[in-house]
Amino acid sequence: MSLCTLYSRAQTGIDAPAVTVEVQLANGLPAISIVGLPEMAVRESKDRVRGALASERFSFPAGRITVNLAPADLPKEGGRFDLPIALGILGASGQIPLESLAQLEFLGELALSGRLRPIQGVLPAALAAKEAGRALVLPRENAEEAALVRGLTLYPADHLKAICAHLQGNAPLPPYSGQPQRAPSSSYPDLNEVQGQAHAKRALEIAAAGGHSLLFVGPPGTGKSMLANRLPGILPPLSEEEALQVAAVRSVSDATFDPERWRERPFRAPHHTASAVALVGGGSNPRPGEISLAHLGVLFLDELPEFDRRVLEVLREPLESGFIHISRAQRQARFPAQFQLIAAMNPCPCGYLGDPSSKCHCTRVQVARYRARISGPLLDRIDLHVEVPRLSPEELSHRPSGETSAQVRERVIAARDRQLSRSGKLNHALTPGEIQRFCGLDAANQALLNRALKQLGLSARAYHRILKVARTIADLAEQEMIQLPHLTEAIGYRRLDRDV
Repeated sequence: MSLCTLYSRAQTGIDAPAVTVEVQLANGLPAISIVGLPEMAVRESKDRVRGALASERFSFPAGRITVNLAPADLPKEGGRFDLPIALGILGASGQIPLESLAQLEFLGELALSGRLRPIQGVLPAALAAKEAGRALVLPRENAEEAALVRGLTLYPADHLKAICAHLQGNAPLPPYSGQPQRAPSSSYPDLNEVQGQAHAKRALEIAAAGGHSLLFVGPPGTGKSMLANRLPGILPPLSEEEALQVAAVRSVSDATFDPERWRERPFRAPHHTASAVALVGGGSNPRPGEISLAHLGVLFLDELPEFDRRVLEVLREPLESGFIHISRAQRQARFPAQFQLIAAMNPCPCGYLGDPSSKCHCTRVQVARYRARISGPLLDRIDLHVEVPRLSPEELSHRPSGETSAQVRERVIAARDRQLSRSGKLNHALTPGEIQRFCGLDAANQALLNRALKQLGLSARAYHRILKVARTIADLAEQEMIQLPHLTEAIGYRRLDRDV
């Protein structure tokens, strides 16, 4: 009887819990069994491993082989355990030295030819391997993604035989030394391409500076989508830690990994026919949805009332908490969802309510029914409601002459720096206690806000959000205290509250 122990990683949400792979050879009828809560793809690995070992001319031991994937109560899925199982069999049968396995972790799916195939979710495993102080052996196609983790030693390989030669000391694998490049910021569309709409551009800058959610309301073709698409270009660049968080979410999803753009903020714009599962994530083995793929970036919902109301309601919790919890009968997962919501809608079913260039025939009942597709609690959580009117022919004929994204980004970065130095967070995330501390008003401004609350019938949440927006406007103006112009501008951004 002989035993070989080596290490790998499972996948749970964006976490990569450690898995100890124990392979035991014992006397008995030839058979191989895998225990430790394996799913079908893991149970089928015994056939892939047998074929790979035969193709690489290794001897498959006769006798009873037991593979234990510990801990036993952690579900194991996918083909990522093929490589450690194959190496465990070779180690237990004495074909590779056991002492060479102690400081390594192994991931990879095996083809019947012995070739290594890439797997999903390698970046969380790379982060966990670095934390554990071990090097990582993995398929070459995954090396560029895993190399995002600085300080981690990687040994990429194409075939099982190359890894065995490395472990035997015959032909050491060279550590991976490549580094992904970052795309230039000019890949974002520029804000100065949008003609006119100074009021909407101002609201977009405020939203970027404080991390606020924003709703554009206006007729078709007025530039609502153009404005939303330019928000990532005026946001500060992601730090390396933030970029790793974003890349980890993409790694465990079905989205492709682009090493040249991994430092860019995500921009997700799902179609209005998307389901609730597509938005929040799910499945028997939970995968992240659109709001998690927009983590630390922008989620743009165009034609907001056309989304199913039950789909929109799933946004309420992550807008407050910044996380999504997915529970299934046998699996739970937690995904980050700290996204910035930008939405756009028409003012009525035909789209032309209040537009002087067209006649709207929608009745008040039709308009009320159309807007009722967005629930009051969700609308209450959107900080800024901004009208985007139609431009006149004269405005359209002029060449764009507004500020560039780079110019606006400088002010946004300066405002964010003031917020982080003051409270350690952006204004949109201030708690009620922090609002009292950092968003105080003098008597005259407080009286103005109280009158606005009564006239508009605002909730306590809307009251706090007005103060947060006013604080951001003051930060953009480099003011320590909220002044009257800052407060009146913040109140003016509750457009739909005034229309009700």
